[in-house]
Amino acid sequence: MHNARNLLALAMIIVLTLVGARPSQAQEGLVIYSEYPSIVVGIGETLNLDVTVRVPESGIVALDVSDLLDGWTAEYRGGGRVIRSIYVEKDEPARLQLRLIQPERIAAGTYRFQLVARWGETTTTFPIELIVQEKTPAKLTLQTDFPVARGGSETTFSFNATLKNEGGEDIFATLSADAPREFKVTLRAAGKDITNLPTEIKANASQRIDISAEPLTSLPVGSYPITILAQSETAETSLVLTAEVLGQPQLTLTTPDGRLSGDAYIGETTPIKLVLRNTGNSPAFGVRLSASSPTGWQVTFQPEEVTEVPANSEVEVKANLKPADRAVAGDYIVTFRAQPKEGGSKSVDFRITVRTSTLWGVVGIALIAVALAIVGLAVVRFGRR
Repeated sequence: MHNARNLLALAMIIVLTLVGARPSQAQEGLVIYSEYPSIVVGIGETLNLDVTVRVPESGIVALDVSDLLDGWTAEYRGGGRVIRSIYVEKDEPARLQLRLIQPERIAAGTYRFQLVARWGETTTTFPIELIVQEKTPAKLTLQTDFPVARGGSETTFSFNATLKNEGGEDIFATLSADAPREFKVTLRAAGKDITNLPTEIKANASQRIDISAEPLTSLPVGSYPITILAQSETAETSLVLTAEVLGQPQLTLTTPDGRLSGDAYIGETTPIKLVLRNTGNSPAFGVRLSASSPTGWQVTFQPEEVTEVPANSEVEVKANLKPADRAVAGDYIVTFRAQPKEGGSKSVDFRITVRTSTLWGVVGIALIAVALAIVGLAVVRFGRR
């Protein structure tokens, strides 16, 4: 008897275990649901809600919505049309959309309704909650951490800014620049030129904007304002940037007539006139002069240092050049160099043609004349005999 009771208890446990292991009818049967059962929307916003339907056997499922308040419009859509039912394959979920249109007048609040699906004698529902609230008004902002860029009169000025959409909807914004006519301004995002082109900015998202302002001509010293504009149909913003042109000398080293060649004589010092010309918009201070010449040559300057070369002006200096005593006749290159206290050095190559000294030429002619005289005297003397 005791063993019989134990066997009966064991049998009951097995039966209960098997029953508990089987899915409920609701789990095995018709299912309708949305992955997002609670959604926040703005007042007046139309919502397209993704819906999934499953059935245990292939068949037609009727679709409906219950508990929807007056004034709301709800319609299931599939294949680009309004539908009232859908054919669902076994073990193949069917996906469709429910479009919800709010009443013209609606207050902020929470609204609840049910998705309804009927398959044969079976009906199932799924709860949806819509939290309707005031829309965040469209708002654009442009910000930068470095609104001022400094450089020379021919520098390309670079900036970056952040364009942010602080509204609750995606918008398209067009960016443009209001700049002095001496500048060409380019706006880029993600490596693409977006100047005067619509750019999509997602809700509550931001976009980095790279800005370059290229001078079209050499600019005087001063500050140049550049205004960046961002505009959409419902919002706009602007940002003022400044390109600050600093004084900068522009040195060149040449000769009064631009000729970069000359003659020099062995054993003699030859003066060469040079011109330091400053075409920049700031003086060049403390300009030291130097030269690179062949071995054994001597090059000095008068003066060796120019205190100041004013902007848009020039200063004349003299280079005294003496070839090496053992130099042979021919062409040589001497490099003259000018180095200001601030800024890079400027240099110019000067071709020097070395010739023998004119003194030796005179001596040679005199020797020839003496030789001819001696020969002449000899002819006269011995000719008489």
